[in-house]
Amino acid sequence: MSNKVRLRFAPSPTGPLHIGGLRTALYNYLVAKKLKGKLILRIEDTDYSRFDKNAEKHIIDSLKWCGIIPDESPNNPGKYGPYNQSGRKNIYKNYVDELVKKGFAYYAFDKKSELEELRKKSEQKGKNFIYNWKNREELKNSISLKKEELKTLINNGDYVIRFKTVKSGNEKNYYHIKDQLRGTIKIDLNILDDKIIFKSDGMPTYHFANVIDDYSMKISHVIRGEEWLPSLPLHFLLYDAFEWEKPSFTHLPLILKPSGGGKLSKRDGQKFGIPIYPIEWLDLKENDNYLGFKEMGFEPHALLNFICMIGWNPGDEREIFSIKKLIEVFSFQKINKSGGKYDFEKAKWFNQNYVKKISNTVFLDLINKNINDNLLKFINRKKKILLIELLKKRITFKNDIISEINNILNFQTQDLDKTFIENKWNTKISHAVNSIKEKIKNSTITNERLKKYYFRVLKNQKIKIGEGMQALRLCITSKTYGPDLFEIINILGKRECLKRIDKSLKIIND
Repeated sequence: MSNKVRLRFAPSPTGPLHIGGLRTALYNYLVAKKLKGKLILRIEDTDYSRFDKNAEKHIIDSLKWCGIIPDESPNNPGKYGPYNQSGRKNIYKNYVDELVKKGFAYYAFDKKSELEELRKKSEQKGKNFIYNWKNREELKNSISLKKEELKTLINNGDYVIRFKTVKSGNEKNYYHIKDQLRGTIKIDLNILDDKIIFKSDGMPTYHFANVIDDYSMKISHVIRGEEWLPSLPLHFLLYDAFEWEKPSFTHLPLILKPSGGGKLSKRDGQKFGIPIYPIEWLDLKENDNYLGFKEMGFEPHALLNFICMIGWNPGDEREIFSIKKLIEVFSFQKINKSGGKYDFEKAKWFNQNYVKKISNTVFLDLINKNINDNLLKFINRKKKILLIELLKKRITFKNDIISEINNILNFQTQDLDKTFIENKWNTKISHAVNSIKEKIKNSTITNERLKKYYFRVLKNQKIKIGEGMQALRLCITSKTYGPDLFEIINILGKRECLKRIDKSLKIIND
């Protein structure tokens, strides 16, 4: 099977890799691995006018960061190369000549200005201009011209080649195309135009190159965005013209804006302050910079898990999957036909879950490299681990642990929450904090007994537990929020906590 199952991700490097494109790459990767096949990366760079070398690099770097590693690609070629379409020019010419010879395609010499004029005249009559069986014999092409004139025009080289969708529209030409997600779709070929399949610059259009490449690279499954669904009849017709077996086609729904109305765009990223690219994109044309998920601190597999669930579900309540598990459970049948909304809060939730699973060793290394040695000197390795265990349950991004630990270790009285002191601090709270301070001096008392004692004091003083805990936390961390306070007391040690309480009370009482 591994020799037969071949999928491809074939982006056009006219812009950066959008997360919609990344999801397409992911679905191709999951199917390829599940079926013990291969994933091919093919760069479709036949549009010279819009080609962007930086975009090509962005695509390749994004896939690498996410861990979607193709089995064959421009950087890791196999026997079906080249893997950039621009390097396959000679291949296409032979195939298009074959179609012309068989009568499935024809030369067209109409100038853009002439066609534009015909479109305007049609619009004035309330009609759409379509270059097809109805008018091709009246236009400037190899069907309507005499042989002598035709030969001269071909030698001049200023032509395009169009595919003959139907020979004649005098009879019904209904055609059936099949999509794995949407089923069989009935198409009336008589209303379609004769698409250009070869351009005047000697390069194929997307439609033609796409089909030729999929055939010559032995692609068995085509999974791509639904924006290519209208092109499927032409692609099917090209396969038929060459008498080739068609691959299986699946067209994926869109990733929608957070509001749900329309396709997610880079403007939405700016509008909502959300990333829409896997990694940072520097737009040199617009002199603008777009942060990616990587730069915002996301774990690559958390991003993949998130986008996989936009448009697919396993059929039960499960949401968190390793890549290995996704390969195991993924199937076409569970892909939704309708688009799914982009929910950035959900993306962060996925990342939180992945952060919780990061090993303490990784966090330990992060802490040792990024936190001042003066702050770390009074907590040993065991207490660092306790601190990591305490904090990684509550952070969204891995690097958040640095600021969280700094908040706990770097105690400064000038950071004391003045709003709480002015609005909530009173004599009863002061008495409660002094009481716990005396109890902390007892080095043998356990954390659990310390907590129970403090709660009794608060109850006797008729102080709300929330306010009482905020007051004690304030005196130990300078903040009124944070992780379990009695765990912090255990990690910092009673001597350090007493020092902090004394300093805080002095500032508050003054």
